[in-house]
Amino acid sequence: MAIKTDDSCLYTKSHEWVRIEGDTAVSGITDHAQEQLSDIVYVELPEAGDSFAQGAPYGVVESVKAASDCFLPIGGEILERNAALEDSPELVNSAPYTEAWFVRFRVTDASEAESLMSPADYERFVQEEAARGGH
Repeated sequence: MAIKTDDSCLYTKSHEWVRIEGDTAVSGITDHAQEQLSDIVYVELPEAGDSFAQGAPYGVVESVKAASDCFLPIGGEILERNAALEDSPELVNSAPYTEAWFVRFRVTDASEAESLMSPADYERFVQEEAARGGH
């Protein structure tokens, strides 16, 4: 099973990615997550100014199959949400690491990134999860 990752990102066990850019970061769901959900039909994202702790649910992604919470990989204050997803949620299926980012946020504690997985670790995690009968 080939897992698509982006080498500039770190990953969570709940299938979110984060790209840290100085004191801000961008996050979304992984290519593997969008494949599992299939056709994305709606994305609910927080308002700028909202703050979330690491691992806290901040939004919802809905597909024809299911609705899933999205969890912030590291804590922060939302600076911007991707307004393009309001009209074109299907971007999540075609460009999960580029055009379909969910939120840009100010990082509150950069050391939280140490608990996240590298692309290689995430690929291994997904393969182990599949072998156990998970997603």
